[in-house]
Amino acid sequence: MIISKHTHPERDLYFLGAKAIEVMDSSKKIEWDYFDLFSDFNQQQKISINLFSLVLDWLFILQIITKSNNGRIKRCF
Repeated sequence: MIISKHTHPERDLYFLGAKAIEVMDSSKKIEWDYFDLFSDFNQQQKISINLFSLVLDWLFILQIITKSNNGRIKRCF
């Protein structure tokens, strides 16, 4: 379940997805390497790499990010 009354808001995919969008929007980059984006994200919000992967999955499902031809993460906004 994505939303639960037993989770902390700062650990919720909606919140973390918004933080990831902020990180991508604050940069002039269009594409990121997975670990570079994780490093940039982790400077603002400390999370595990597993949770970060779930956040990227969530953003991919929403079509906010996609995979570029060279395998990098590409923003769609």
